[in-house]
Amino acid sequence: MKRKFVNARLYRHEAATELLVENGKITHIGTGLPEAEEEIDLGGKLVLPPYVDPHLHLDYVYTGRNDGGQIKSGTLFEGIARWHEIKKSQTVEDVKKRALAAIREEMSHGVQFIQTHIDVTDPKLQGISAMLELREELNDKIDIQIVAFPQEGMYAYKGGHELVEEALKMGADCVGGIPHFEWAREIGEKSIHRIVELALRYDKMIDVHCDETDDIMSRFLELLNALVMIEGIGPKTAASHTCSFGSADNAYAFRMMGLLKASGINFISCPTENAYLQGRQDAYPKRRGLTRVKELLQEGVNVCFAQDSINDPWYPLGNGNMMNILDNGIHLTQVASYEELETAFDLITYNGAKALMLEEQYGLEEGKPANFIVLNESSVFEAIRKRVEVLASVRKGEFLFRRNEPEYAIPLGI
Repeated sequence: MKRKFVNARLYRHEAATELLVENGKITHIGTGLPEAEEEIDLGGKLVLPPYVDPHLHLDYVYTGRNDGGQIKSGTLFEGIARWHEIKKSQTVEDVKKRALAAIREEMSHGVQFIQTHIDVTDPKLQGISAMLELREELNDKIDIQIVAFPQEGMYAYKGGHELVEEALKMGADCVGGIPHFEWAREIGEKSIHRIVELALRYDKMIDVHCDETDDIMSRFLELLNALVMIEGIGPKTAASHTCSFGSADNAYAFRMMGLLKASGINFISCPTENAYLQGRQDAYPKRRGLTRVKELLQEGVNVCFAQDSINDPWYPLGNGNMMNILDNGIHLTQVASYEELETAFDLITYNGAKALMLEEQYGLEEGKPANFIVLNESSVFEAIRKRVEVLASVRKGEFLFRRNEPEYAIPLGI
């Protein structure tokens, strides 16, 4: 069936106002396109490719109070300790139920692509089993990539590196790690070598929780970048968090910028969670914990934003609304000049797709799947300024949902 979407403001297409869709793909973009069996008026609203959440823990969602305790220190390490107790009682069915609810929540905000880190430091591998099932069950509605993630360490957790490898054999898409949680720098470095080795052996992507600490001497990013540059797999690699890089001195940071650009490595920043977790030992000035987003972007390094957590032991909030993530991120990293705002949506769309190696199937381009969202504004600037909602989400030319613009029951009387 041919559908024509008209009266649209297309992101990255200044002059075009129409999309022609056939068999789930965009066949034409422009104006005055040929007639179709169905014509859908988008009311002059802004159309973007779907939001991408490139870093989310779907096995942790809605467990923030499950251990009966209260968040005390508010640190990464407290969260890991709390999760250690919570996961003892989880089942495959429990993980699937909670993860599905979080996926629905994200989809309701326009997300159609998720990369999820699933804890494999569990001899039963229940989380990864649940997510593999969900990925298959939902593949016509949403794209899910799975990271085999050793939350309690590849080596700090006995047999953790073997469990990561087993998860890859089961079908995980990506190798994860957490070198700053290992018990010594040398062991953290050993885990980085192991991550790269596994990625090469099984032809997988890499996404490492890297230097998620305020410690400026945590420099596993440097080793990760060097190894993937040697192997030529930088574009298949993401460094998530890299909070300590935001605290590093300029002499070190700007030397690294050239190497990071040369490798083609991707960065994933989690604005809300890292602002919440980092700087807990600081008095004032208090660090906000984010990596050097602005400077990396200026150097041409790919950076994207992610939700990371939805009500889990690390972060009590979160709802999968990437507009909220973008809003927090551009404020915390000061990427909010008029010029920067014109491309700010890239941080939750195209840049995330690049980090997930989805470029061949992602974007508002002829020949690509007709996946897009419709925002409740007509311009990029106003959409970001007003933090507008998603009015519709379209997947392969079909509506996943469509809602009306909100109306006053009693109009504002001025």
